[in-house]
Formats: sequence, structure tokens, C-alpha cells
Amino acid sequence: MSAGIERTRAGRARPRGGGFELGVWYVMRLTGLALFVLALSHFSITHFLFDPAEQTSQWIVDTRWGSLLWRTVDWAMLTTVILHSFLGVRTVVQDYTHGGLRLALSLLLAGGALALFAMGTLAVATLGFPVR
Repeated sequence: MSAGIERTRAGRARPRGGGFELGVWYVMRLTGLALFVLALSHFSITHFLFDPAEQTSQWIVDTRWGSLLWRTVDWAMLTTVILHSFLGVRTVVQDYTHGGLRLALSLLLAGGALALFAMGTLAVATLGFPVR
């Protein structure tokens, strides 16, 4: 066992002590749980409560994104997906690269995550509103 790492029953070892890496470890678990709830809810509502044969792009605009509640839920799922995936790929980059390559990939990854977050937020916030 490496110094500074405590083994758990399954999954990635929880970092000992405090700090940023322990925070990332906890955020990964919390976003994973949130994704399970949000994705299962999204699937259930979209495919069981409403008839998928009647769901057109106009249905999404009128029924789903016509409500601030649904926009907020969709934005929360978008945010959670981007954060969870960014931190997961960041972990892989940290495990398998070193030095300048690690820094370059981490910066590229962070830039990509921010760009996706900005584009997704813009889409959820503006699509479906009438253009004047």
C-alpha cells in the first residue's frame, strides 16, 4: 500500500488527509449519485409519463422548456454531467501523465469543460423563447 492512500472496499482509494484531492473524491461520489437520480428521473418522466410518439421538438419547447422548473432540472443535469465527466477524465490524466503533458491536457480539459458548460447553459437559457 502506498503512503498516503487508504484502501476502500471498491472503487478508487480515498485520499488520506484533507485537501483538494479528497474534495474531488467526494464530489465524484456526490455527482455520481445525483446523476443516477437525475438521469433515472429524466428517463422515467420522458418515456413513461409522456408518450414518446407525441414528443416532437415543438413538444420540448412547449411542455419541457416552457417551464422554469424543467429548465432548471435540465440545467442541473447538464452541470452535473459536465462536472462528473471533467473530474473523471482529470483523474485519468493525473494517473497516466506527468510534467508538461499533464498540465497541457489538464488545461485543455478544463477549457473544454468550460466551453461545453457555457454552450449548454446558453442553450437551456435561451432556446424555446420567441425571437423578436
